[in-house]
Order: sequence, then C-alpha cells, then structure tokens
Amino acid sequence: MSCSSNTYFGMPTRRLAGATAAAAVSVLGLLPAATAQADTGATAGKAGAVVLRTDLDVSLLNKTVTAPLSVVLNEVHAPATASKTALTATLDGVDGGRPFSVLRADVATARAAADKQRAEGYSNLVNAKVHVPGLAGVPLISVEQVTSKAVCAAGKRPTAQSNLLGSVSVLGRKVTLSTSGTTTVDVPTLGQVRLDLSRTATTSRTAAATALNLKVSVNPLKLNVSEVEGQVTLARATCEAPVAAAVQPSPSVGPQTTPEPKPEHLAETGGSSATPYLVGGGALLLAVGGGAVVLARRRRAAANGDAA
Repeated sequence: MSCSSNTYFGMPTRRLAGATAAAAVSVLGLLPAATAQADTGATAGKAGAVVLRTDLDVSLLNKTVTAPLSVVLNEVHAPATASKTALTATLDGVDGGRPFSVLRADVATARAAADKQRAEGYSNLVNAKVHVPGLAGVPLISVEQVTSKAVCAAGKRPTAQSNLLGSVSVLGRKVTLSTSGTTTVDVPTLGQVRLDLSRTATTSRTAAATALNLKVSVNPLKLNVSEVEGQVTLARATCEAPVAAAVQPSPSVGPQTTPEPKPEHLAETGGSSATPYLVGGGALLLAVGGGAVVLARRRRAAANGDAA
C-alpha cells in the first residue's frame, strides 16, 4: 500500500509544521502588555480652630489658695463646626461658687475641614466680651470682630492670616493695637494686660494664626480674688497639609521582539515576568515539531518499503 503524502491524524506534515509555528507565535502573543501602578496611599490633612482658650491661675485669700481657670469655647478638629456664643465657669471661693460669665458674643464660630487635597481652620468672633474672676463689671477685653484663617493645600505653601476689625477695649480702656510687637495696657487700680495682635506662623506643611493673645496680670482685690495671671487666646486656627500619594510604575511587559545584537559577545543571565511564557512556548514548539519529524520519517520509510 502506498501513501502519496505524510499525515499526522489526517493533517499533512507541511500544514502541521505551519500550525506548530502559528501556535508558538500565539503563545508569545499572549504575554501581558499592561502597566500597573502601585499607589502608596494619600493621607488627609489636619485642621483645628478655637474661639477662646484661657489658661489662668486665680489666687484666693491673699494667695493662700490658687485655682486654675482653664476653659475653651468652640474648639474643633476637622471635620467639625461649632457656633456656641457664651461660656460660663465656676470657681470655688469666687463669688460664693456661683457661675460667672467668661465670654459672651454675638457670633462665635469655629470651623475645621480637611481632605486629601486641602485642610483649613477658621475662627470668628463678633462683639465679644471676655471676663475674669473678680471683674464682673469690667471686661478684661472687648472686641468688635476678630478672625483667623489657616489654609494648607497639598503641594502648596501654607498660609495663615488674622484680622482685627473695629475697636478694642482692655480693662475698660479703649486702645490702639500695634501691628507688630506687643501693646501693654496698664491700669493702676486693676492690673496689666499685654496684647499680641495677629500672630501667625508657617512651615513647609503647617500654618497657625492667632487673632489676639493676651498675657494677663490683674489684681481686682474683690470677691476674695487677689490676683489673676496667665494667658488668654482669641480666635486661633491651625492646619497641616495633606500628604500626596506616591505613584510608582511597575515594569511593563509587551510583545516580544528580537533584540539588537550587542557589540560584545557576553552571556546574559536573569529572568523576568515573561520567562514562564517563553519557556512554555518553546517547549510546545519543540514537542510538536519533534513529533511531526518522527512521524514523517516513519511514513517515508513505510512508503519506501511498499514500493520495494
């Protein structure tokens, strides 16, 4: 019996060889061709604001007893808003332990907001009066309006600003504040107050603004209060800039091409993410091609035997 062509399961040998090459090319063409990005993650900024903060020591009974007066009004941290307009406090030994007004205002707002792009703190006081123990009839300070704002945006220089609008009175005396340095108000029968106006500070990522900072030393000699000393802060805002995400591209693998010959004949070692695909394609090509050659030889030998 003669055979006019060599076949492998009914497929001509030449067609089988062509199919083998096509299969190898198909395997190589399936190599990944996408670029991935690793995102290390961005973090949101931080912001805060406070309308009033006191850190005072109140001496009673000729300084035999000291009572701290540490109170805050509308202190917030992002994201939050507060708008309470009055603050009262009590101290044992002062006015029979009855509550006294620390601050009253028409408007007292503190606001803080932050996300991955921007952080902002803001505080505002309108028609505000601050009192300390023993001076019920005379405000420590009266202001028409003060505001502070701190803004920290990703990739930008932080900003901080404070504004004083209208008049200011300290211990019942109207004063003109200096835009730089310290203003001192000395009332012989009541005491001394030193004021710093519009204190701001910025760094590469943070900002802080304080509309008014008061260093207080008063001696009202009333209601068993002999001296009040400490700090009072009005309208403070702070922020910290967000940290931007760091995006790093991972190695990109595309369809394989024949590299340009190198000037020096050096052996190269190593691998990549494409190595398993290359090995698999080569093994498939070798196995199928080798089988086709062996089968072709057997068919040729059988044909020659029949002819003989």
